[in-house]
Parts: sequence; C-alpha cells; structure tokens
Amino acid sequence: MGLATVSIGDVQVSRLILGGNPFSGFSHGNIELDREMCHYYTAGRIKEEYRRAEALGVNTHIGRADHHIMRVLMEYWDEGGKIQWFAQTCPEVGETQKLVREAMGFGACGCFIHGGRMDWLLANDQLDEAVESVAMIRETGLPAGIAAHNPAVFDWAEDVALDVDFYMCCYYNPTDRSDKPDHVHGAAEKFRSDDRDTMVARIATLSKPAIHYKVLAAGRNDPQEAFEYVARHLRPQDAVCVGVFSKDKPGMLEENVRLLERALEQGA
Repeated sequence: MGLATVSIGDVQVSRLILGGNPFSGFSHGNIELDREMCHYYTAGRIKEEYRRAEALGVNTHIGRADHHIMRVLMEYWDEGGKIQWFAQTCPEVGETQKLVREAMGFGACGCFIHGGRMDWLLANDQLDEAVESVAMIRETGLPAGIAAHNPAVFDWAEDVALDVDFYMCCYYNPTDRSDKPDHVHGAAEKFRSDDRDTMVARIATLSKPAIHYKVLAAGRNDPQEAFEYVARHLRPQDAVCVGVFSKDKPGMLEENVRLLERALEQGA
C-alpha cells in the first residue's frame, strides 16, 4: 500500500508510525492491563505486528531503547524485516547518553529524549542535560528529537533554537513528572480534552516537524473521532504515532491506517 511519507531529517517516515508502548506493557490504563500486554506480546507476536505494519506501508516503529525491544528488532531484521526504528530513551533503564550510544550502535535511524525526562528536566531547571544529549545524537548524523507532555518544553526548545530535527508531542499530560521522570505503572492518569487542544495549538507554531502521539488517549478516545481530530491538526510535515493491542481486535492496525487515510482525504 502507498502510505504517504514525511521527512524527519534525511529519513523518509510513513505518516502513520507504529508505537511500541503495548509491546512493553505500558497500557496507561491499569496494572492488570499492563500485565496482559506483556503476556500477549511475545517476540513472535511483536514481529507479526512489524510484518503487518510493513505490508500496510507503515515503515517506522518508535520503540524503547531497552534490551527487550532491541533483541526483537535484531531477530526481525535478521529474518529480512526492514522496518525503521526511532529509539526512545527510557529513564528507568539508564542514563540518557548511555542509552543514546546503545541505540545508535544497534541500528536506530533516529533517537529522541523521553517525554517524562524532558518534563522532569524542565521542572528541575536541568535542561542543559537535554542540550548535551541532543548534541550527542547529532554527532551520529542521525535525526535527533525531544518528546514532552508539557507544551512548555517546546516553548523552551524554540526559545533556545535547540538543534533538533523533530518534536514528539503528546496530546495529553496525564501525570506530573516534577519528582520522577519515568512512568509509574498503575498511577492515576488524567486525559483532559483541554490538554489536547493546548498541545495542537502549540504544534501549529513549531519550527520543526512534529510526531503527534497518544492521540487515542491510551484507548479512551473513539478511534474515528481521534483520527479526524489528528487530520485537522496534522501539518504537511508531521506524522502520527499510534500503538496497537491486537489481542481482542486483530485488525486494529489496518483500521488505524484506514481511518487516518480517510480523515486526511476528507480534509477532516
């Protein structure tokens, strides 16, 4: 199929990107669902999702820079798979620059700093770390980015002209990350519609391509409404990242592609 692509640095990325949270048990729902995702997503089933994605024209996966995802990707590539990997650093696994080095050495085609980490750096006045980490990614010659749930992170990045190729923009700001940058499984999370409106208003002003994510509010939003909302706010240079949990809905990825393409065609 012919999904459109956008340029992130010099990498051509499908406008729909396969997210990786469910593969690692991050449901943003409850601990029971986290565990269900972990049990369901064996290496074999993750590779099935990669194959399905590529058949649909989804050429890029955003996944964590941890040994679990890197091992599965290695197996998939060894078996002939071609999906590209944009690596997300993960603060609970290790120090940001260490993870950047590992991801770059393992075959990532881009890398960005975890959104919770960026929120924490902003809240604790330590954003110099982000400047150093982005510079380190830059040295590899691969696309560099930052993620955030708090739009104020992007205010800062634009003000300092941070040398990035893309922004990862979360539609929601579910939990405060001032004290702890990494996700807490089972923590109460809020998905407010005004957060979504605030983020897309900020995206409209950004100087770099944006990858919109958590657009379904971790399964809380109606998919058709969610993709129509995305289509209204997706700039020509932007893409959208959506994870899938196919256990009870095997055609979820196909539906996401169809809904996005239809919404974009209709100019929703």
